[in-house]
Amino acid sequence: MSMEKIIKAYIPMSETAYYILLSLNEPRHGYGIIKFVEELTKRRIILGSGTVYGTLGKMSKDRLISIYDDKDRKTVYRITDDGKALLLFEIDRLKKVYENTISQEGLFR
Repeated sequence: MSMEKIIKAYIPMSETAYYILLSLNEPRHGYGIIKFVEELTKRRIILGSGTVYGTLGKMSKDRLISIYDDKDRKTVYRITDDGKALLLFEIDRLKKVYENTISQEGLFR
């Protein structure tokens, strides 16, 4: 899939997809992803295993992530270069959303 198609399919990203990619700053298995996101968001987001594994399957099919290791019944995933590019695209988009929000926030108080 071309990067243009990937961007159209994923942007804006769901929080689930965003945090899954963000969690892959190092290779992790599904439960490790769930715990990382829970800790990073101070339990604001608690991902269900069905949601995580469904999203991991889609991202793997779209080549945003790949299997790093698969042993002891734990599949470990890592982010691919396409996944990194997509994540950085979304981070830049979110920075702009944040900047726009801060510049307008006072108008609603």
